[in-house]
Amino acid sequence: MQNNRRSLSLDGPVVVGTDGTPDAHRAVRWAAAEAESRERPLTVVHATRTESGHPHLSLKGFRQAKDHAVDVLGEAEALVRKTAPGVKVVTASCPQETATCLLREAGQEGTVVVGTRGHGGFLGLLVGSDALRVAARARVPAVVVPPRERDRPAGVVMVAARDDRDREAVRLAAELALRRGASLRVVSVWIFLENVGSMATMFDDPSGLGVTEGAEVARIVTRLREDRPGLDVTHDVVRAASAAAVLVAATAEADTVVIGARRRSLPVGAPMGHVTHAVLHHAHCPVLLTPLSGQEPPEQE
Repeated sequence: MQNNRRSLSLDGPVVVGTDGTPDAHRAVRWAAAEAESRERPLTVVHATRTESGHPHLSLKGFRQAKDHAVDVLGEAEALVRKTAPGVKVVTASCPQETATCLLREAGQEGTVVVGTRGHGGFLGLLVGSDALRVAARARVPAVVVPPRERDRPAGVVMVAARDDRDREAVRLAAELALRRGASLRVVSVWIFLENVGSMATMFDDPSGLGVTEGAEVARIVTRLREDRPGLDVTHDVVRAASAAAVLVAATAEADTVVIGARRRSLPVGAPMGHVTHAVLHHAHCPVLLTPLSGQEPPEQE
């Protein structure tokens, strides 16, 4: 079936969620700076969940939720004006759950930004359920901002690329690097089982598997260098036992990592692959997730 999905862009408006927590404040600051670099407006959203999460909420409870939303959004607006004074900021209170509110506000052109955890998050979970729902359902670029902030820019945008389905992620990473005046690092991880057993007889040269897998990404990088001659691009092909470990470690030397969200098609189990989950939970820098080329995210609620 032909894929008619419109190409994604990092030129649209920015939408960020807040609940007044420190993690949300970091996300608001990141979103404000991103909106400023795009010269686009920023919408700050607070989800009260009075419509979906609290079906038996009293009238007093509704009023308290409304008052809390006013306080949280006012605080976020002040933070935006301090971080990026020239950005046009709009605030919105939404009665539904966070992912629905943010993705609806973003529409087909925006970028959604969330912090890792908010109120009610379990201490053992580095990334909360709201962030995971946004990441799993977004049809637009979605950024998850980690709980730590870098002292100074690394000057590097990193992108994880495994095959041709990651071409959209590479393109967006290049767009981001150019706008920031940063270099682009493309990282491809080839995993090969050291104990291949009976499979060994199937291959004259097992290392050739890595060459084959890396060829698609190499072609993407070659075309990128031709199209963007002013962009400093490196392509690292790494053989390792764990793609997640390699990618997480590499984020320590990047300002942002872009990754194609490999989403599962089955209705049960985790909505995203384990590598995507690992990067979201442990990355040292903001993670920008984009749908894979040719893969549609689940239907939004």
